[in-house]
Amino acid sequence: MGKRGKKGALSPEDRELWGKVAKTLTPLHPERARVLEAELEDVVKDTPTKSVKQPKTSTAIKAPPGEQKAKAPMPLHQLEHRFRRKIVRGVRAIDARIDLHGLTQHQAHDRLLGFLYQAQARRHKVVLVITGKGGGGSSAYMDERGILRRMVPQWLSMPDMRPVVLGYEEAHASHGGAGALYVRIRKKR
Repeated sequence: MGKRGKKGALSPEDRELWGKVAKTLTPLHPERARVLEAELEDVVKDTPTKSVKQPKTSTAIKAPPGEQKAKAPMPLHQLEHRFRRKIVRGVRAIDARIDLHGLTQHQAHDRLLGFLYQAQARRHKVVLVITGKGGGGSSAYMDERGILRRMVPQWLSMPDMRPVVLGYEEAHASHGGAGALYVRIRKKR
């Protein structure tokens, strides 16, 4: 980093570096970006530059010109404390339930996905997904016990579920505890 003159002013080396970084970004407002880019080019041309070695490889990954970036998935939220307390006490009813006991991962994923889209279409706010704790059964592979208990939260966190799932968290003991999840359904747009 070069030495700065006035407070907040960039040195010529810093300006040049920032120009390189700025070229790799996608602007929120393209029309304002064009004006700023023209100003930046004028500033870079006016400042004397030292010979700076260019790196052999570029760390920035650029998308092809016609390709647009995909939207970032919507964030997940935990249930609000008051809302959860109402569910646990029975003041707020659970709108629907699904029990995934005894299903394979593939069957469980398909049923869960269909159930969640159906719950959204019916304007449900919260549903209970019962996965089971995975302690029962005699499996030759100890790692396979409780596979749905581990996989369902991962499925709910995936980007393809975000338009439907607002958030989820482990259910209270009265609703199944560690073997069940409260899932908050996002309003359909």
